Amino acid sequence: MASLHDAALQVFSALDRLRIRYAVGGSFASSFHGIARATQDLDVVVELTEEGARELFQAVAPDFYADEKTMLDAIRRGMSFNLIHLESGHKFDLFVAGRHPLGGEQLAHRKLVKTAMLGGDPLEIHLVSAEDIVLVKLLGYRAGGDVSERQWNDLVNLAAVQRDRADYPYLETQALRLGVADLLDRLWSSSRDSAG
Repeated sequence: MASLHDAALQVFSALDRLRIRYAVGGSFASSFHGIARATQDLDVVVELTEEGARELFQAVAPDFYADEKTMLDAIRRGMSFNLIHLESGHKFDLFVAGRHPLGGEQLAHRKLVKTAMLGGDPLEIHLVSAEDIVLVKLLGYRAGGDVSERQWNDLVNLAAVQRDRADYPYLETQALRLGVADLLDRLWSSSRDSAG
């Protein structure tokens, strides 16, 4: 049976070959940057046109369940669609970088990393940056009414791991733009307290 590594290699190779910019986010990126999370699916932010979607559909259709109509509709609406690897059942949720307030930033600020976290030989993939994971999580925390203890603890742990590496000017600029600057200040204060 094919592994997540094999399925991911097919998806990312197709995206690279078609020159479609992407960045892996979600639980996988969070784990890479410091918050351990088990995941069988991958969230991927993509910069995709209708023409690109048609090409991607043709590239993956033999080995993945994909619906071209759903893909095109997702682009028009700035939504997400998924690709399911037929042999292994692994799912890739592709989020079109359109309407999300950080979609384009996640692609502009992505990092090229080499990782064996997908199993098998290490793969070189584009990953959402730690800073953008923090910002997405702050947006989610705010959208949930600033009350989720689990989300906040994840953020504090991530901030503690990334404290000496973070691009603070970028974080502060984006947090102000997104309306979560107060949460970012609170987060850095909490992560310093937990480290001390």
